[in-house]
Amino acid sequence: MEIMEIAAQLGQAIKADERITKMNEARVAYEKDEDIQKLMLEYNTQQIALAEEYKKDPVDENIVNAIENRLNEIVSAVTTNPVFIQANEAQEAVNKLMNEVNAEIEFQITGQRPCSHDCNSCGSDCGHHHH
Repeated sequence: MEIMEIAAQLGQAIKADERITKMNEARVAYEKDEDIQKLMLEYNTQQIALAEEYKKDPVDENIVNAIENRLNEIVSAVTTNPVFIQANEAQEAVNKLMNEVNAEIEFQITGQRPCSHDCNSCGSDCGHHHH
């Protein structure tokens, strides 16, 4: 069997995994959430207003501060929204799956497991072979 055929089969298996399904469902919920979408629209508008203010000479620091404060409020409101949290967690689960798949492929090719941590933190004394 050719590499690309096996890759296609692997892709189909990954696509069928429940973590992919959960990520897709969470993404749809995120995109349909009216509160989040309103906040994201306002965020984009505020970003444009901030860019316009920075073009002025002199820049009005009160306006800049007000816009930046509102941007921070929007980010906080979005990132604490349960729909956002669920979508983020679902994406992280898929990222973990993909990292595990890639690590297994690398192991099959090289016979070595990729570092599961930052080897700089252990002074490279963790027994991993570094190239």
